[in-house]
Amino acid sequence: MLEIGTQAPEFTLPDQDGKNHSLKDYRGKKVILYFYPKDNTPGCTKQACGYSVLLPQIEEKGAVVLGISRDSVASHKRFEEKQNLSITILSDPERQVIEAYDVWKEKKNYGKVSMGVVRTTYLIDENGVIVMANDKVKAAVDAENMLGALE
Repeated sequence: MLEIGTQAPEFTLPDQDGKNHSLKDYRGKKVILYFYPKDNTPGCTKQACGYSVLLPQIEEKGAVVLGISRDSVASHKRFEEKQNLSITILSDPERQVIEAYDVWKEKKNYGKVSMGVVRTTYLIDENGVIVMANDKVKAAVDAENMLGALE
């Protein structure tokens, strides 16, 4: 996990519609940047839906939400349509941003060890500095917690 107080690594990735988003596009706004393992899985769906529900309140506080996973643009589009999402989800199949943000780690699942995305949420300030980092994310309440952090 990246340290609080460090400059967030720059990136440009395509969203579910194929439109590119760069971190620098959001200078002047707070950015909730969350990394999740896979589209249309129970935890990831709860997390994305939570952010979609709270998006108007998050935007009122001058923040944007960007989700990132290794899934393809097409997978993200299906996820958005199936779950009626209103947030921006970015595709990083090459793991460039995932690795830059130090969320590609060894994971244990039912005793099996594999590499994967560790669910992690960063709050980046208006100048691109990481002000909060959490790698112990509870998917169902992440959006509420981050909304509270914007106070």
